[in-house]
Amino acid sequence: MSSVAVLTPESFAEHRSGLKDQEITGCVPEDEAYIPTYLEAFPPLPEKGAPGEKAGEPPSAWGSKIRPIKASVITQVFHVPLEERRYKDNSQFGEGEEAKVCLDIMQRTGAHIELSLAKDQGLSIMVTGKVDSVMKARKEIVARLQTQASATVAIPKEHHRFVIGKNGEKLQELELKTATKIAIPRPDDPSANIRITGTKEGIEKARHEILLISAEQDKRAVERLSLEKAFHPFIAGAHNRLVQELSLETGARISIPPSSLPKDEIVITGEKEAVALAVSRIRAIYEDKKRKTTTISVEVKKSQHKYIIGPKGNTLQEILEATGVSVEMPPLDSSSETIILRGEPDKLGPALTQVYAKAKSVMVVEVTAPAWLHRFIIGKKGQNIGRITQQLPRVHIEFTDGEERISLEGPTEEVEQAQAQIQEIIKDLLVRMDYTEINIDQRFHRHLIGKNGANINRIKEQYKVSVRIAQDSERSGLVRIEGDPKGVQLARRELMEMVQRMENERTKDLIVEQKFHRTIIGQKGEKIKEVRDKFPEVIINFPDPSQKSDIVQLRGPKNEVEKCAKFLQKIIADLIENSFSLSVPIFKQFHKNIIGKGGANIKKIREETNTKIDLPTENSNSEMIVITGKKNNCEAARDRILAIQRELANIKEAEVTIPAKLHNSLIGSKGCLVRSIMEDCGGVHIHFPSEGSGSDKVTIRGPVGEVEKAKKQLLQLAEEKQVNNFTAELQAKPEYHKFLIGRGGANIRRVRDRTGARIIFPSPDDTEQELITIVGKEEAVRQAQKELESLVKNLDDVVEDRMVVDVRHHRHFVCRRGQVLRELAEEYGGVAVSFPRTGANSQRVTLKGAKDCVEAAKKRIQEIIEDLESQVTVEVAIPQRYHRAVMGPKGCRIQHITREHEVQIKFPERDDSASHSTEVSPQENGEVSPEAEFVPRKCDIITISGRAEKCELAKAALLALVPITEDVEVSYELHRYIIGQKGIGIRKMMEDYEVNIWVPQPEKQLDVIKVTGLAANVERAKQGLLERVKELQAEQEDRALRSFKVTMSVDPKFHPKIIGRKGAVISQIRKDHDVSIQFPDKGDEQQDLIVISGYERNVEEARQAIQQLVAELQEMVSQDVHLDPRTHARIIGARGKAIRKLMEEFKVDIRFPQPGSDEPDKVTVTGLPETVDNAIDHLLNLEEEYLLSVTETETLAAYMKPPSRDDSSGGPAKGFVVRDAPWNAAGNKAPDMSSAEDFPTFGTGVAPKQASAWGPKKF
Repeated sequence: MSSVAVLTPESFAEHRSGLKDQEITGCVPEDEAYIPTYLEAFPPLPEKGAPGEKAGEPPSAWGSKIRPIKASVITQVFHVPLEERRYKDNSQFGEGEEAKVCLDIMQRTGAHIELSLAKDQGLSIMVTGKVDSVMKARKEIVARLQTQASATVAIPKEHHRFVIGKNGEKLQELELKTATKIAIPRPDDPSANIRITGTKEGIEKARHEILLISAEQDKRAVERLSLEKAFHPFIAGAHNRLVQELSLETGARISIPPSSLPKDEIVITGEKEAVALAVSRIRAIYEDKKRKTTTISVEVKKSQHKYIIGPKGNTLQEILEATGVSVEMPPLDSSSETIILRGEPDKLGPALTQVYAKAKSVMVVEVTAPAWLHRFIIGKKGQNIGRITQQLPRVHIEFTDGEERISLEGPTEEVEQAQAQIQEIIKDLLVRMDYTEINIDQRFHRHLIGKNGANINRIKEQYKVSVRIAQDSERSGLVRIEGDPKGVQLARRELMEMVQRMENERTKDLIVEQKFHRTIIGQKGEKIKEVRDKFPEVIINFPDPSQKSDIVQLRGPKNEVEKCAKFLQKIIADLIENSFSLSVPIFKQFHKNIIGKGGANIKKIREETNTKIDLPTENSNSEMIVITGKKNNCEAARDRILAIQRELANIKEAEVTIPAKLHNSLIGSKGCLVRSIMEDCGGVHIHFPSEGSGSDKVTIRGPVGEVEKAKKQLLQLAEEKQVNNFTAELQAKPEYHKFLIGRGGANIRRVRDRTGARIIFPSPDDTEQELITIVGKEEAVRQAQKELESLVKNLDDVVEDRMVVDVRHHRHFVCRRGQVLRELAEEYGGVAVSFPRTGANSQRVTLKGAKDCVEAAKKRIQEIIEDLESQVTVEVAIPQRYHRAVMGPKGCRIQHITREHEVQIKFPERDDSASHSTEVSPQENGEVSPEAEFVPRKCDIITISGRAEKCELAKAALLALVPITEDVEVSYELHRYIIGQKGIGIRKMMEDYEVNIWVPQPEKQLDVIKVTGLAANVERAKQGLLERVKELQAEQEDRALRSFKVTMSVDPKFHPKIIGRKGAVISQIRKDHDVSIQFPDKGDEQQDLIVISGYERNVEEARQAIQQLVAELQEMVSQDVHLDPRTHARIIGARGKAIRKLMEEFKVDIRFPQPGSDEPDKVTVTGLPETVDNAIDHLLNLEEEYLLSVTETETLAAYMKPPSRDDSSGGPAKGFVVRDAPWNAAGNKAPDMSSAEDFPTFGTGVAPKQASAWGPKKF
């Protein structure tokens, strides 16, 4: 007894398609329900070399033989004789050129190459790799390691293309195979010789292959027959079967031009004998048909021709096959309707009958329907028309855009049925549908549509109509409404009302500086949203930032627009008032004092004056502090900042009255004049009033002496400008400027004193570095210009001079990479000073440059020598442990002393043994302990060299750098707060005060902190430390006050409500009362305890707030309502938006069941009794409304579902059935098709979870 198993047809489709024809033939037809066996349906794969396999056994269903897989990696070995080796140096085998070449080839081709030397000194090469890589490597090896020869081979020119092959593939294959280079002459070259380059062996192989190709082509022939086009179908036969049989029989290739080509030439190619045989056969067919056939002509409508031709000409081929008659059709682009039938007389009649039958087999009908109804006839997503085409699949229905006709094409009976159905649909639509067209100004179209189509979609849904608005590109105002007649009229009325409202709207443009746009809009549009919420009927449009426009457009009802405009103007006025800005020049060294400790000073000024204060960055050269805010506040902040500067330094401020009309001329081009005064007077700040203010007051701020000097110069310059304002310009190389100015400005001052003119040199930032400006009276300017031109001319005359300098002084000039020589060159117009080489024992020094520069440089060198000869050496004893502190970071302090006092300072070599052997008591509070008097050692002596008086000054400066140590009383409990997190606090203090602060180890519990550094810095650090202690003590007291705690008991069921959605409620309580509120953890024993901590008063207020909230929650009730689960999703809305709105409206909490719940229709509503009842009534109303929609959708879906064609009985599908399946054997069971274990899916294999009504979860 056979067993039966069920499988789906899909799972069997692939296997079934592999069965051969001979296995299927002879089976019982499908309608007799033949059940194949499992082995018939799923034949096993053949086993290789199975025992008992016979040679004559028929092939299995899977094919007779599996093709063996070729290895992807091959190895080739070849030999290069000694006489053909390119590199024959045997002394370094494996290291010479051959090895380098092989390494390069391996890298380029990816093949592995091994070289070995044979007894006859020949080269054996083994190449391993993929086939392509080995062939390429072999070709390169032969070309680069073997001597090359060349030869030519001559074959007929017409055979060259066969050697090249398609796209040169044959030639490339031949070159790789023979490891040669083959050069074939171009088609326009008359030569027939092919040149082969390579090894002798390769040349012979290539030559042989080329001659074989040529010989093969010699055997082939080509014959062209010109026969009348009308007889070509008889030669080709129906579906080209006759010509294919002829090709197989003769072995020749026959090419007949297609009917669309107006060519009558038939081409036959192949072996000469085969071509001759084919030609004779074709001629015989042609002669026979020409003799026996005759023609008749018939007239058939042009529109019917395509049905006679059929798809791809199949109908013509069928007529030819059935009757032996060829049907000749006129070209489709021709207007002729004549069809010619060619064939034997007795067969023309049946052929003509078939032609007429085919012509009349298809009918074309046109149905008239208004163009606006077309899309309703088609239906949503083609539902209506799809139903007709499913029933009548051979009918083609075509709608023409903008025309009132529908074309139907297909078999006569089916077309008539389709026509009747479409006319029925049209009749029904005309009864229950209407349309109207209204003309609305195109500028209102986008407002009618609304944001994201909100307005137009609402009208469509409300009135069940379709509204079509012309695209902007159409430039048409036509709006078309289609649908239920009543709905059309209501929609038209609402649209007209909207248009009327918009016509009464007003548009107003506000001029708002673009810099304020972002501020008005706010971060993420928060501020403008508030304005739009306040004026919902007004549309506010800001220009695109790229347009650089200041126009903000308001549109809406007239009164609302006016109110909105006034509101925005008030905002803009406040912004303008608060955007006043002024710059205050403050000396760079005082910026940190203005900022204050931890930004305290600047923060206080900002808060008290309500301004924004911006300071330049530390690495910036700018001294300007920018203050922004209201004018009065900015001025107050400026006064406070200037007051800080005045307290810190001897800064004086003076005001000079200079007519406003002279201000621009005093400032000069790009501020050059006023900048020259500021630089000349020790960096004072000169502030001119803003242009247009009309003020004559000019403020000068800086050190007392410099302010007076600047005031004098400014007044003098103003007087000159009033008396006679004359300017001249002079060009001089930048390297001459320092020499013209002179040391300390001596040279230029002499010119000024003699002439009275003012000379301004360019600053490093100026583009014109050669331009010198002279300002003053014309006579004075001319005289100064003449003197400067004379100096510049002298500088341009290069001279060479020599002087004698004692050899012992040479090192001073050339040490430090020639620092002294570079300074001389900079100061004296680029003069070049050359000292003799070391060891030359020469005293002669060469100077080259402008004459005046050379003389001045000689004089300066002489002064340096006099200083060197009058030098003394002074010793200073400072303990070695302080040397590093005295030097400063990267030796900056010592460099400053050497520059300032023009001395040389030398530190002794470090002696580590001496520092360890002698214990010296530490220096505390600036005094040496009497128990251990300091005894200088060699390693403590610092040597100072220079002039006697300067050495003394440098000695005093060095001693002032010796650090001292002071103790500061600080309670042990505060040490960790002073140190700060990861030591950040103590590091900041050390950086701010430039001291070293030592805090004792925690285990010692000492109340002392040691501060080490320069006396002045230690004093400042000590004061800062004491201030920090006061702050910490105040913080401790505040912390004690904030640590008040209260514990209150609240039923755990109220905890989620007290916390609120995402902690909103509890966060608000914490914020309002400035307290900390802790809820119990899940594992805590007492789940009802809530802990509140903070100030006592705040804690009490927070407790009362929570108690009030709990009291309200206790009054609440919970009720269950049963709602159809199909309506849940719609009640909740997209992402819960609808249900949140409902909960806010009724002040209730609504909980829906979780997926998989035992009661899927149970919904819980929580809140005050009255609000709960109202919410439940509203939910039941929504359920009723949504159920109507759900029921309607399900009914439509049931009607729309196409009937099953496969199962006439209406029972469940059996799937695919097989007999004798392995799972039906004893002890086995059939696989479960729905089981993920029996039929696992690819990928994660996780079964899909039941979807929640709230939509997919977000992670």
